[in-house]
Amino acid sequence: MTQLPDRTEKKLGLVIDLDTCVGCHACVVSCKGWNTENYGAPLSDQDPYGSAPTGTFLNRVHSYEVQPEQGTAQLIHFPKSCLHCEDAPCVTVCPTGASYKRVEDGIVLVNETDCIGCGLCAWACPYGARELDAAEGVMKKCTLCVDRIYNENLPEEDRVPACVRTCPAGARHFGDLGDPDSDVSQLVEARGGVDLMPEQGTKPVNKYLPPRPKDQMDRPAAQPEGDIDVLAPFLKPVAEEPKGFIGWLDKALEKL
Repeated sequence: MTQLPDRTEKKLGLVIDLDTCVGCHACVVSCKGWNTENYGAPLSDQDPYGSAPTGTFLNRVHSYEVQPEQGTAQLIHFPKSCLHCEDAPCVTVCPTGASYKRVEDGIVLVNETDCIGCGLCAWACPYGARELDAAEGVMKKCTLCVDRIYNENLPEEDRVPACVRTCPAGARHFGDLGDPDSDVSQLVEARGGVDLMPEQGTKPVNKYLPPRPKDQMDRPAAQPEGDIDVLAPFLKPVAEEPKGFIGWLDKALEKL
């Protein structure tokens, strides 16, 4: 069995904003692409164009309709991948030591040459974040793009996980959650970031920013009578009298 380190020098992880995620699956596609076409270990697909396609993904997005006790229903998009837990049960159950947690940054990885595909780590993970690659017979999981974040051949702005770099809504953030002064830690503090299933006692490093009820979000108050509407200038016609070709066309159509 693999032992967990007593402490790690950093706690690299993700902060995912459920209020901002639009469920576009760009993070899923970029993760699959990076780990299949670039430096990462390939993620296989089985019968991808057939009637029952399956495949290995390190990141998935689930969508749920949530009906609060008061207010309107909301569609919540919930991205899920390995949470790189401090007390990772997937590591301690591994019989070969293939699963391990790095001391230098806290990332949980799998040494695929030692993995026998027994599936114990998948059984132990309460988040369903492990997947057995059917083609290679080994367990795979999110690596936080460890082959990318330390890659000095990449421009500095690209040295973040592929999912973070790709997210068009800016819903994914990456950094050291062990540093209270880091941007991600400050974001968690400001927005009340939470652990996923804290009752499991795994102490996940990744945090989620909860969605805000849409009917309680800050909105402009009703415009008092007599006040100037700040949007009024933008709602006026671009020109009072059409000119040029548009003006000629407008007059020609009036004669019809």
